[in-house]
Amino acid sequence: MNKITTFSTYSFSNKRLLDTALTHRSAGNDNNERLEYLGDAILGFLIAEYLYLNFPDAAEGELTRLRATLVKKEKLAEIARELSLEKQLKLGTGELKSGGWRRDSILANTLESIIGAVYLDSNINECRSIISAIYSEHLKHIDPKNIRKDPKSHLQEFLQSRKKPTPVYELVNEKGSSHSPEFTISCKIDLLDDPVIATGNSKRKAEQEVAAKILKLLNVAE
Repeated sequence: MNKITTFSTYSFSNKRLLDTALTHRSAGNDNNERLEYLGDAILGFLIAEYLYLNFPDAAEGELTRLRATLVKKEKLAEIARELSLEKQLKLGTGELKSGGWRRDSILANTLESIIGAVYLDSNINECRSIISAIYSEHLKHIDPKNIRKDPKSHLQEFLQSRKKPTPVYELVNEKGSSHSPEFTISCKIDLLDDPVIATGNSKRKAEQEVAAKILKLLNVAE
């Protein structure tokens, strides 16, 4: 069992909540999947609240893009590493052998799980304080005007501006293990004769990759 009872500046009353939050599904049934679900929603809400209050002149689209950059898997994994969560994870034998403590998805999910655990152990205000603390350096220099649109959003807006139908994404292949999946996505638009295909380690990433390819084919700057 993990002996850790604190996270950032927060000390848990219910130590089992933190232990569960640090437990990956590979280590047993009492794992952090449900806490991750809760923490994801809480994190999204509190980041949205922060942006709304601190950027009163930002448009909805700018706030949405900025929130996406702050709660994406890579950012959460970066913060998890800053907090050394990889040293505190409880992983099953298979994940230990495959280096699961290095995987962005596991680290990101664990961070969300801990936020969910803090909420259950206390209240939304404690979560707000925790998120403010762990995001402190990441919030200092953000600017909604400097956040680029992701390729999918950019492609959709480009097509809409020309009164063309929105892109159609289709999953054409899925292979690999749960530890190392590969998704192949096809996308068809009216401006190109043939579908464009790309791969990624998640459906979302594959869709972003194929959208980026299409933007290049259309000679549209991202």
